[in-house]
Amino acid sequence: MQLIDTHVHINFDVFQPDLEAVRSRWQQAGVVHLVHSCVEPAEFSSIQALAHRFPEISFAVGLHPLDTQKWDENTAQEIVSLAGSDSKVVAIGETGLDFYKADNYEQQRKAFETQLAIATELEKPVIIHCRDAAAVVREVLQKWKKLKGESVRGVMHCWTGSPEETQWFVDLGFYISFSGTVTFKNAKQIQESAAIVRSERLLIETDCPFLAPVPKRGERRNEPAYVRYVAEQVARVRGETVEAIAAVTTQNACDLFGLAV
Repeated sequence: MQLIDTHVHINFDVFQPDLEAVRSRWQQAGVVHLVHSCVEPAEFSSIQALAHRFPEISFAVGLHPLDTQKWDENTAQEIVSLAGSDSKVVAIGETGLDFYKADNYEQQRKAFETQLAIATELEKPVIIHCRDAAAVVREVLQKWKKLKGESVRGVMHCWTGSPEETQWFVDLGFYISFSGTVTFKNAKQIQESAAIVRSERLLIETDCPFLAPVPKRGERRNEPAYVRYVAEQVARVRGETVEAIAAVTTQNACDLFGLAV
């Protein structure tokens, strides 16, 4: 059984003491590929180094909505330059909107729209972070579709939205990725959403080192090997086998990010 973890942050310091052991565990768990996301341009070199150190890692470049105060006149060009020059860059992001932790709405929206433009120009998918902002993210994407005549491709990562919100983004052609939050005891809304996503739009991730899934929730660090627990829970809520979920999410990740595994 093969699995792809479509959203990791293993460049964080918490992984540095034992990264080779972490890698051994994800390999033993059947994780054949990882998509490394990006928070800000200061990370570009460390993420790129990891992607070239480990053949099974591809990566994204972008600016997280909670870091948009770091956006300057050079940021867009930095993203374009690396994304256009390294074949291991498979997406732009993570970008999006977060109105739960910040209220700089216009600054976030401008950075989000600029990154959508970069993704369109480079024909790469976007990795979207969306927290307490589903209606506005939908509005931005609908506006983009109307302006360009086609939707930008991408994934709603670490998805926690309602079934209604889930359907919004599926209808826009987006993939929906579930993380360890789908395993949490009180995550009924997330589980309901996981149950309704069309198979061809389903993805899984860890978002490690955050959000360790049950039965590892008490651990201080999540890691890619634990994506198997996400797959198992998604299988339960959908009434499918974990092998079926592994197969379809692996194929979907390959389709979206242009991976060969």
